[in-house]
Amino acid sequence: MSSRLYPLAAGNFAVGTGMFVTAGLLTPISADLKISTSAAGQLMTVFALAYAVLSPLLAAFTARLSRKRVLLIALAVFVAGNVLTALAPTYTLVMVTRVIAAAGAAMFTPTASGVANALTTPDRRRGALALVMGGLTVASAVGVPLGTWLGSASGWRATLWLVVGLGVIGFAGVAALVPDVKIAVSGRLGERFAPLADRRVLVVLGTQFLMFGAGFTAYTYIGSLFDLPLPAVLWAWGVGGIVGNQLGGRLTDSYGPRAMVLVGLGAATVFIALIPVANLALPIALVWAFLWGALGWLVAPAQQFRTVAAVPDNVPIGLGLLSSAQYIGLFAAGIAGGLALDGYGRTGVVVLAAGVGALALLFTLVTYPRAAAVSSRESAPVK
Repeated sequence: MSSRLYPLAAGNFAVGTGMFVTAGLLTPISADLKISTSAAGQLMTVFALAYAVLSPLLAAFTARLSRKRVLLIALAVFVAGNVLTALAPTYTLVMVTRVIAAAGAAMFTPTASGVANALTTPDRRRGALALVMGGLTVASAVGVPLGTWLGSASGWRATLWLVVGLGVIGFAGVAALVPDVKIAVSGRLGERFAPLADRRVLVVLGTQFLMFGAGFTAYTYIGSLFDLPLPAVLWAWGVGGIVGNQLGGRLTDSYGPRAMVLVGLGAATVFIALIPVANLALPIALVWAFLWGALGWLVAPAQQFRTVAAVPDNVPIGLGLLSSAQYIGLFAAGIAGGLALDGYGRTGVVVLAAGVGALALLFTLVTYPRAAAVSSRESAPVK
């Protein structure tokens, strides 16, 4: 079973590295393209927006294709987009090529989850999904710090060629090892937005949007917030994210999703506010980054649980909407954080990120009462 899933995890590793490494490359990108740091940050913003918008559209468009064919097309588009980014001579062309890369990512990650689900028995499904989606979190711990170091040493375009190589490896693995799976997928676009009529879904998406808006307002511009070695800080954050994501599922089972969402949001907001303290010395920054990553990603399994409980008969589409809300949050974070950086410097970014985090916590407290949490926990299907 695992040998068929590793190429899917490898593809997600490439996608995650290509997406998140931009935050570590803002300085070399801005110097090479002769733009401001906030303008360089919009490369991550446009990727996130394109992913959020294109994911449901491309899912409907490719509904009749076999899932293996969709995976191969997705990785081919992702690789092509990154090749074009590495070659693009101007800021405008770089922005356009990020949309192409995002289109590939938007097709690959949701399809990989569906294939992993189809290739495993119900009792092994959670582990299979954790393995495949773990490629994204491992990318934050390995791919992003490596790409940031490479970009600093050899130029940001060298990092894009690294991402291209990772994408090619994922493509070859899928072509050789992943079977040709056909899954019933609706081609009707309206069905993909039907869960938005349910208030329970909307409040989960609201928390997701605000949570990622807060975290990535700081993360996107983290290179401007620290005077310390950035690859080391990003590595600690990524390792913390892996730990938090793994613990989050177990703790959600033990204490319920409401407790984990509130604890994770509250703690992550506090750690965002402590960025100036973390910048005092590298050992402090490493401990801070690990704890921020762990506490921030602690919420992810709980949010997935809430989504499954809200739409038990429409889980793939519900999780797709959750992913779109996440990337819209990244989009808003990139724009708002860039404006704060230009207008008020690093202090403005920290204050804005912490403020949005506090808003996310307040929103969740109001919209996710304890009674609703108990009810959803009792009614959610066992996965």
